[in-house]
Amino acid sequence: VLVGVNLLREGLDLPEVSLVAILDADKEGFLRSARSLTQTVGRAARNLNGKAIMYADKMTNSMQKTIDETNYRREKQMAYNTEHNITPKPLNKSLDNALAKSSKAYKLEIETRQAAEAETEYLSKPQLEKRIRDARKQMEDAAKALDFMQAAKYRDDIELYKKKLEALN
Repeated sequence: VLVGVNLLREGLDLPEVSLVAILDADKEGFLRSARSLTQTVGRAARNLNGKAIMYADKMTNSMQKTIDETNYRREKQMAYNTEHNITPKPLNKSLDNALAKSSKAYKLEIETRQAAEAETEYLSKPQLEKRIRDARKQMEDAAKALDFMQAAKYRDDIELYKKKLEALN
């Protein structure tokens, strides 16, 4: 179960998403624009049995554009599949792999951080314990702010500090 539009909108490569439910889909605005709705609904389209449900009291232009675009793309894909004798098959991709490779910026930052983390070798036990406490607070703050990529980075930092701490014991 995954709750949160931001995770889907930010382009995380999660082919396992089989149901997308958009609450208050008729509330016009940034997260309910035709483009945003199409991106969010498109996450379910990556799954062979994917479905998208838009909950609303009235049909908006953005919703109609999204439905029309989705139907157009479906017809086009089905025609292509028929013409080229293609049978859709589910993707076999692990969630760990999908999350690990979701962002070039994240990978680049991991690579640069790994090259610069030698200073942790010289930290004392109290310094490592303080870094763990600080990183945990930053992780919780990032999660509250729905910045899950940043929260994951702090989680990784905590694991690194814990390993260094164990090596000192």
